[in-house]
Amino acid sequence: MPAHLTHYLIMLPLLAWMVWRRVSRQFGRQPIRRKRMIFRVVVFAIIGGLLALGGFHRLALAEGLAGGMLLGAALGLLGLRLTRFEVDPVKGDCYVPNPWIGALLTVLLLGRLGWRLLVAWPQMQQASAEAAYAGQPMGYAASPLTMLVIGLLVGYYLAYFSGLLIHHRRFQRAHPGRDAAP
Repeated sequence: MPAHLTHYLIMLPLLAWMVWRRVSRQFGRQPIRRKRMIFRVVVFAIIGGLLALGGFHRLALAEGLAGGMLLGAALGLLGLRLTRFEVDPVKGDCYVPNPWIGALLTVLLLGRLGWRLLVAWPQMQQASAEAAYAGQPMGYAASPLTMLVIGLLVGYYLAYFSGLLIHHRRFQRAHPGRDAAP
């Protein structure tokens, strides 16, 4: 096996694990964990900001990211409206996300990653990793459509997790005698 392909032996199982975790969080009752959600909001805001800064060298990339973030925020607000909120005696304040929106975002992300891999695979076969990518932008940087999909995810999760945090705060104020969720 060529040396530059051994990285895929590490990256593909890691990617599969990340996708499995993401899909498992789209179904069933999920506890509201404020610290994790705040951390995710901060991470997605940083990722969005860094990608926006990276898009300054090519306007089409910034436009793709901005359009994706706007669509993602709208989808996140729709997802909040379709989310059911429940109280579990063990888990505390929980939410049940809409599985269709989560499935749609997962399919979009996997479809776009798969397409980029199919497009890049012939380039990787023609030469070694160093020669194939010398002077060429890699991955997301080459495509406004990929930036749109990434922006869609960033905008969705920023709006969705922020909305969940707001709901949780309202829930705690409405039920002051109840213990806070973990």
